[in-house]
Amino acid sequence: MPDSTLTIPSVVELARRVEEESARVLVGLEHEVRLCLTAVLAGGHVLLEGPPGVAKTLLVRTLATALGTSFARLQFTPDLMPSDVTGTSVFHPREGEFRFQPGPVFAQFVLCDEINRAPAKTQSALLEAMQEGAVTIDGRRHELPRPFTVFATMNPIEHEGTYPLPEAQLDRFLFKLLVGYPEPEVEARLLSEAHARSPSATPLELGVRAVIVPAELEAARERVERVEVRADLPAYVVALLGATRSTRSLVLGASPRAGVMCLRAAKARAALEGLEYVTPDHIKEVFLPTMRHRVVLDPAEELEGGTSDDALKRILDSVEVPR
Repeated sequence: MPDSTLTIPSVVELARRVEEESARVLVGLEHEVRLCLTAVLAGGHVLLEGPPGVAKTLLVRTLATALGTSFARLQFTPDLMPSDVTGTSVFHPREGEFRFQPGPVFAQFVLCDEINRAPAKTQSALLEAMQEGAVTIDGRRHELPRPFTVFATMNPIEHEGTYPLPEAQLDRFLFKLLVGYPEPEVEARLLSEAHARSPSATPLELGVRAVIVPAELEAARERVERVEVRADLPAYVVALLGATRSTRSLVLGASPRAGVMCLRAAKARAALEGLEYVTPDHIKEVFLPTMRHRVVLDPAEELEGGTSDDALKRILDSVEVPR
C-alpha cells in the first residue's frame, strides 16, 4: 500500500533523485524531464511531438528505469490491430478453455511510438486504458498495473501514411510537449558524450538505476492530490478557458475537462517546488502544455504563421491574475 504519510519535502526529494539519475544519459532535456514528472505525479499521460532523433524514446525509457516501473514499447503502424495493444483471448486445447493473454498495454509505462501511424480503430483501443486504467476484452474488465502512464510520440513534419488523432484521443493526454533541437552548445556536449555509446544501449546499460519503487510513486501521487487550491483559482482557470472559446484566433476552445487537468497539473507543479498550495504562477506554467492540443487554431491565423501557443500566450497576458 502507498505510504499515506509522505510529505511534500519527500516528494521533492524523490523528484530530485529521479532528475539526477536521468541526467546521466539525457543531455539538455531538464525542462522536458521536469514536465514529464509533473504529468506522472498528476496521474496524466504525455504526448511528445518532435522531429526524429531528439531522444523522445530515450527520455521515456530513462524515466521508466529511474522510477523503477515496468516498460513496454509499441511501434504504431497502419496494420496494428487493437488486440496487438490490449491483448486477446487464446484457446488452450488441453484445458478446453480460453485464457486472456495480456498485451503490451499491461505495463506501468507504455510508449506508443508514432501513434498517428495507426488507424483510429487501434488508437481507440487506448481510450479506455488511458481514462479508466483498465481494458475490457470479451466482456471482462482487466485492471492495468498502477501506476499507469502512456507516453506517445509524433513526428510533426511527416504526414504521409499518418492518421490525425481524434479529439477524444488528444483529450486523454494531460500534456503535449514540443521536443525540439537543442541549442548549439548543448548539442556539442551531447555529441561529446554520446559518440562513444552503443546506439542500442539501454538506459540500464548506460548506468541509470531505479532510485524509487512504484509504491513510492503511488504515494507521491496521493500526496499531490491533497495539495490545496485557493478558492479564487478555479474562477481564474474558468476565465482562461472562456478566453480560449471567445478569441478569434481559435475555432475550438478548451473544455471543462481541460480546466480540471490544468488544476491537477498545477498541484503537481506546486508539490515539485515544495509548496503545499497552488499559486496563479503554477497555473500559468502548465497552461500551454495542458491546452495546446485541446484547442484548434483558426486557419487564417495559421496561414499568417501563427500557432496555438501564440494565441494561448496572448490569453495568459490578457486575463487578470488573482492576487
